[in-house]
Amino acid sequence: MNEVYAKLENCLKSVREKTDFVPEAALILGSGLGEYAEEIKVSASIEYKDIEGFPVSTVAGHKGRFVFGYVNQVPVVIMQGRVHYYEGYPMTDVVLPARLMGLMGAKTLFLTNAAGGVNKDFDPGDFMLIRDHISTFVPSPLLGTNIEELGPRFPDMSQVYSRRLQQIIKNAAKEEGIGLREGVYMQLTGPAYESPSEVSMCRILGADAVGMSTACEAVAARHMGMEVCGISCITNMACGILDQPLSHTEVQETADRVAPQFKRLITASITGFAGK
Repeated sequence: MNEVYAKLENCLKSVREKTDFVPEAALILGSGLGEYAEEIKVSASIEYKDIEGFPVSTVAGHKGRFVFGYVNQVPVVIMQGRVHYYEGYPMTDVVLPARLMGLMGAKTLFLTNAAGGVNKDFDPGDFMLIRDHISTFVPSPLLGTNIEELGPRFPDMSQVYSRRLQQIIKNAAKEEGIGLREGVYMQLTGPAYESPSEVSMCRILGADAVGMSTACEAVAARHMGMEVCGISCITNMACGILDQPLSHTEVQETADRVAPQFKRLITASITGFAGK
């Protein structure tokens, strides 16, 4: 058996020893959204450290656990704190949680993140619906021997982010009175923020926002047939757009400020997923 898949199977076995909860949707919470997991109707939770072989997040502000429960009757599994490539994990470990949630039964993956605004029309605090992504600058999670149990060797990525789910999110934003931008997300490795020239490159290539996560998770999820959607919270303007240095404190402060709106949008969207 492929060693990456064997590790996944082992993690799934470890989870199933603790809960038999079967989610319909999976949600990965970005910066500022961690508390959302505690606001749903919780059925169970599992610390990452209690799952044998599971990578543990080392980023401040990211709690490390799965929360199982219901968002308006929709069974969900929530990843409260994600793992990033810049933490030193191999890419197969970075996407292991997304794959694991798919093996738990989730058919839909809802990705959220904090991102830097590359599009000069954006402002800190904006929400951006991810239409597509550019992941060329990080290793593909599909490198190496293909895991046939998950998906094909050469998966189609012409529609990584489901148009159906995008429309549901747009409808939810309109109903909640929440402004929603749309654009292309680019994932770079981090952990250093991008240089002004790198931000210019991102803009030339067609990116509207840049960050250090998400795209690799989306690729892994689509490979195994999950329906994917994503929203970025523009927590700061990328380097070189404004004449000020970037800091994680600024990112966290903006994420915290708009978190109540973001949570409302997530709840309305997940409720809409189940209604279609």
